[in-house]
Amino acid sequence: MEFPILKDILIIFALSTLVNYAFNRIKVPTIVGYLLTGVLAGPHLTGIVSSSESIHTLAEIGVVLLLFTIGLEFSLKHLIKIRRVVFVGGFMQVFVTAALILLVARSYEMDLLGAVFIGFITALSSTAVVLKVLQDRSELTSNYGRTVLGILIFQDILLVPLLLFTPLLGGETEGVGSMIFYLGIKSVLIIVMVYVGHKWVMPWVLHIIAMTKNQELYFMSVLLICLGIAFLTNELGMSLAFGAFLAGLMISESEHSHHIYGHIIPFKDIFTSFFFVSIGMMLDLEFVVDNLSLVFITVLVVIGIKAFVAGMTGFVLGHTFRGFILVGLALAQVGEFSFILVQLGLGYGIVSDFYYQLFLATAVTTMSLTPFQIMLSRPLSSWLVSFPLPKVLIEGMFPLKQIDIPVLENHLVLIGKDSRSRNIAAMAGYIHLPYIAIAFDPAEVKKRQEEGETIIYGDAANEPILRRAHVETAEVIVVSIGDMITALSIIERVRHLNKHASIFVRTRYVEDVEELHRVGATQVIPEEFETAIEVFERVLNKYLIPQSDISQIIGRIRKDNYGVVRQSVKSSRFSIMKDLPNIEISALKVHEHSPVVGKNLAELDFRKNAGVTVVAIKRSDLIVENPMAETRFKKGDIVYVLGKQDQIAHTVKMFMAK
Repeated sequence: MEFPILKDILIIFALSTLVNYAFNRIKVPTIVGYLLTGVLAGPHLTGIVSSSESIHTLAEIGVVLLLFTIGLEFSLKHLIKIRRVVFVGGFMQVFVTAALILLVARSYEMDLLGAVFIGFITALSSTAVVLKVLQDRSELTSNYGRTVLGILIFQDILLVPLLLFTPLLGGETEGVGSMIFYLGIKSVLIIVMVYVGHKWVMPWVLHIIAMTKNQELYFMSVLLICLGIAFLTNELGMSLAFGAFLAGLMISESEHSHHIYGHIIPFKDIFTSFFFVSIGMMLDLEFVVDNLSLVFITVLVVIGIKAFVAGMTGFVLGHTFRGFILVGLALAQVGEFSFILVQLGLGYGIVSDFYYQLFLATAVTTMSLTPFQIMLSRPLSSWLVSFPLPKVLIEGMFPLKQIDIPVLENHLVLIGKDSRSRNIAAMAGYIHLPYIAIAFDPAEVKKRQEEGETIIYGDAANEPILRRAHVETAEVIVVSIGDMITALSIIERVRHLNKHASIFVRTRYVEDVEELHRVGATQVIPEEFETAIEVFERVLNKYLIPQSDISQIIGRIRKDNYGVVRQSVKSSRFSIMKDLPNIEISALKVHEHSPVVGKNLAELDFRKNAGVTVVAIKRSDLIVENPMAETRFKKGDIVYVLGKQDQIAHTVKMFMAK
């Protein structure tokens, strides 16, 4: 008995493991490795994968699970907040891009209907690739990440009208009116389904399943919800992926969302890899080699147009020049749903086989370049904003209302919008320490301004923004930015304005400490290690290490810039374990006929007779710490003693009933 699908999966796993191992050594994103795996295993090169249809099915499941986790990370409240981005931004990005691509397609001597069709399908970006990269970089909920997601949601919604639009361009007009009518009915049904499911059905269902305390049942139920809603929305005319996103949204505000996310992630990663492999399998290398210059120029034109239009869309929505770069490069590729549409277009005779192959080559290439574009977007934007720029580029088209910034000296400047920055601001306000905050999120800034905070909206990598916060006269500057490149840029500019201020920087990783110190940071606090230090300090306390020794150990680790975790340490400078006293605390109960009843600590002299120390006595609900020598034991007392194991064993005998 043969299992061709199993053989194909083994080939893909083996090939992708080898490719990604090599790519990992040279810091190339895994998505590119999967795409290359598809090219190598696909029918246009080696043809070693025989059942490409089965791989495409697995790929579809991967996209469904990816969008489900994206929905879990987001929420219906967040979606409502970005409705302007979805409809205004999405409309602008799609239709302006389509118009410009139409003009380019006409210059390629394509007929008008074909050019219109190519314009719209090229305007779509890759939901799977972009959201996967943003999710991996923890940028999905960032200011620009929300804009990118909003535009992608509009594109997914637009897929259904485009599916109706394609037969029209192919000359089929029969039944179009009824199709549009039913589309409207289905859209209303989907909206009602999402609202009812989010508000009442999902919380109740998940609670009932969770009460069974059966992990297998729980996981199967979650998969049923995800795939079931995806299938249902697909039956109503939407894509499976969009349905999975809606399923995630319904659950996102449930108390179970994080638990579900943890269960889905491993399956999502495996199945999503099949999606990227399947995209690579579509690339016809022979066509690319024969038309190399044409493919190269087309790729450059598509990336250029899409990046510019998406960037301008972000700018119109209120982003600064940095946001223009970030949003533009994130959406500068052709999307996976475009493959479905272009195959329909080929079937209806809207595009010829040559333009079909050119489109596939362009789409796969732009998708392959996307991880690099997003990776380079921050350093590129940091470099560009270092030049003198017009005020409108620094503050955006719709800057927030300017507030009066007091002239301060020796004050605190907080840069960043995360919870740590907000908490420091709250504590500074509590003790009346003067501070000015800078954040690069208009919604966050507006909210905090309304609450009475002195906070400025803007990119702290721009000197005019720093000058508004009077950085040049500040005593302390705290930089709490998740992105390393941006943090380096900010520190350099802060140090240029103020040579003497103390700059405290929060970073994610210990590996960044030296580089941040090099550009001017006074002290760097890596969040991954500060948490470990706090836990380690409590561990040492549990081992009864003297507090002075603990302080010395922690102090030396920090003084060494966390060198103990940035290198392989074979021998430690600290010899704590050999000095551990091997002491423990034990609780002993005083029974009715115990010989200690009625006697006091002075009479019993546990330290002399057993070598232990009585540290506390619990009597009913009262705890007596460090009891006095005259304290007498009563029936039912719980006595806490400190000593070595053999000493405690001897003490137990003293408590035993006659």
